[in-house]
Amino acid sequence: MSDSLPADSVGLVTPSQLHIDTPLALDCGRTLPQFDLIYETYGTLNAEKSNAVLICHALSGDHHAAGFNSLDDRKPGWWDTAIGPGKAIDTNQFFVVCPNNLGGCKGSTGPNTINSETGKLYGPDFPIVTVADWVKSQAILADSLGIHKWAAVVGGSLGGMQALDWAITLPERVCHALVIAAAPKLSAQNIAFNEVARTAIKSDPEFHEGRYQEFDTVPRQGLGLARMLGHITYLSDEAMGEKFGRELRSGKIQYGYDVEFQIESYLRYQSSSFVERFDANTYLLMTKALDYFDPAKEYDDDLTQAVKAIQAKSLIISFTSDWRFSPLRSLEIVDALLSAGKSVCYAEIEATQGHDAFLMPIPRYMEIFASYMQQVAKEVNS
Repeated sequence: MSDSLPADSVGLVTPSQLHIDTPLALDCGRTLPQFDLIYETYGTLNAEKSNAVLICHALSGDHHAAGFNSLDDRKPGWWDTAIGPGKAIDTNQFFVVCPNNLGGCKGSTGPNTINSETGKLYGPDFPIVTVADWVKSQAILADSLGIHKWAAVVGGSLGGMQALDWAITLPERVCHALVIAAAPKLSAQNIAFNEVARTAIKSDPEFHEGRYQEFDTVPRQGLGLARMLGHITYLSDEAMGEKFGRELRSGKIQYGYDVEFQIESYLRYQSSSFVERFDANTYLLMTKALDYFDPAKEYDDDLTQAVKAIQAKSLIISFTSDWRFSPLRSLEIVDALLSAGKSVCYAEIEATQGHDAFLMPIPRYMEIFASYMQQVAKEVNS
């Protein structure tokens, strides 16, 4: 990038670290005796500590949601389109907090960090964590920052599930929940996609039952295949057709098994770049957290009963071409909230980008997103 930062960027950001010595009991029955959370913040916390917004990241996300960590960065944070001065989540008005989830691979305690009890990497011994576990750890982070109640908890995809869980399990601590491109639980088809991805990773000869780092290797092929599969499901057929069609790299058919079509080249690039930045054990863990999320399970599969405790107002957003978490899945949340007598707004955005649309600066989406957050800001300042 150039030496000058964009005017609507939060600028250069340095991650912070929180170390917790208090044991954290997990849904799986195990306990983390201590843990670290890496997080970034943007904007300024007001004196009343009432303008804080929590950003929950999706499967392959992390704590770096906006701005740049270095002037050498080629790209800003993963949700820079929505976070910054004058953007939907306006950092002139809000104090934004984005943590790397437990089990992540970007600094928070997870499979690629040291287990203090053994002095070795956790690897596959890191316990399974759930969306509810993440919410508990994020609440500890909030306490450490002196934030009792979030002005808004915001997330897309797996992040949207966390926002919904926050509103359900800690209702007194959430003023607004923004649940974007999410679902109240995965369908069998979605669980199937995750299982194929996990099988690809675990079948890689370099996986070594999750202890690949002890063998100084990485299950590149398996993790890469998992990313290819995931990436296909995050896009729509229309988006892939518009971007690549049947375009050939060399201009003519080669009648071989090397890369010929541009889409093949694109998937291989996405695969190889993902392997360089992500951990295979974390991928297994994150997809399991997706599979397990089901807040209605404790209420005899009655989602209306599950959301009855919610005190927050909600904005639910879906995208027409998102077939991974279709608008019908978002409407299940909307219907439950309405049946429970809750305040909810819903927007279905016309978009061709598929599930990844929630990361895109689609004008109508950003307009609705920003308008809602302006109302949140008015409440904070009233």
